[in-house]
Amino acid sequence: MPSFKKPTPLALAVGALALLGASAFYVNRKRIQVEAENPPKGQFVVVDGVKLHYTEHGNPDAPPLVLLHGMGVMGADMIISSLVERAEGQYRVLVFDRPGYGYSENPGDRVYTPDLQAGMFLKALNQLGVERPIVLAHSWATLVAIAMGTQAQKELKGLVLLGGFYTPSLRIDVLFNSVPAIPLFGALMAHTLSPLVGRAFWGAMAWRLFSPAPKALRTSFNERYPKWMSLRPNTLRAAAAESAMLIPMALRQRPDHQALTLPVVIVAGEQDRLVMSKWHSKRLQERLPNSRLHLIPGAGHMVHHAAPDAVYQAIREVSSLVTTSEDVDMTPPSQISQKKDESIWQHAL
Repeated sequence: MPSFKKPTPLALAVGALALLGASAFYVNRKRIQVEAENPPKGQFVVVDGVKLHYTEHGNPDAPPLVLLHGMGVMGADMIISSLVERAEGQYRVLVFDRPGYGYSENPGDRVYTPDLQAGMFLKALNQLGVERPIVLAHSWATLVAIAMGTQAQKELKGLVLLGGFYTPSLRIDVLFNSVPAIPLFGALMAHTLSPLVGRAFWGAMAWRLFSPAPKALRTSFNERYPKWMSLRPNTLRAAAAESAMLIPMALRQRPDHQALTLPVVIVAGEQDRLVMSKWHSKRLQERLPNSRLHLIPGAGHMVHHAAPDAVYQAIREVSSLVTTSEDVDMTPPSQISQKKDESIWQHAL
């Protein structure tokens, strides 16, 4: 029988370094490749020394609509969902990459809290000549939208909040997702193993985000969204920092809710497997004095993909809460017929 020697500590260390080196090389190559295949398609505005990337769609003279994506993705998520396609006929649509995502910068000299991001976007909109926009935000970005409303209620027409986390609760996944934000160790992981782990679990996470929507909708997203743009080291670190802030920032914002008097329409998937809609969205609606809530049957966390017509209708609903001069279809999204639901799926696919 052949005998095998137990690896020495030195051999294990050399093997680990070789693995990390190979991972770092592969991750960097994928970063270069995905950025070459997906160059910035919009413009940049500089706020407090930070470049923010955005794309603009529709009529520049129409009422403005600002779209803010959730944690871990970029502005392209909003475009793929077909919200822009629906809105650009009646709105001036601005789709931003939030700091650290897409092609927006995230210098490491500050912590990009919801309050800080809100201030940056308000300044950006002022520079771009955008007056009284509707702000639509998904998931983590709903914290940013609420902070924008708190800081400048009279400067916004209203908010549309999709699938947000508003009432603090325990989240085990926050610990795992926050690892790349750990100083030194997190940076090492973000440039080596974390992107590979993220890619390995991408399918499972997409299932959790989209379920119970049809598989074809999830497949369409996976084919169109550039995954490695979200798996780049700096983007992983931005997402990890936001994950670590999720619970404390939701707790800090809660006292501000009752003072938020501008129109707010809250939309959530009734079967959201990531954020419990009744615990978060329903409770938020009870705290906000001028709000409406729509829970969409058959939709999960990615409600803007699963039911874009219903979400667009929520945008129109905000307009109706501000002015009655427009002819707005006020049929609640939660009462859309099954036949219309099927047409939504077909359009999304």
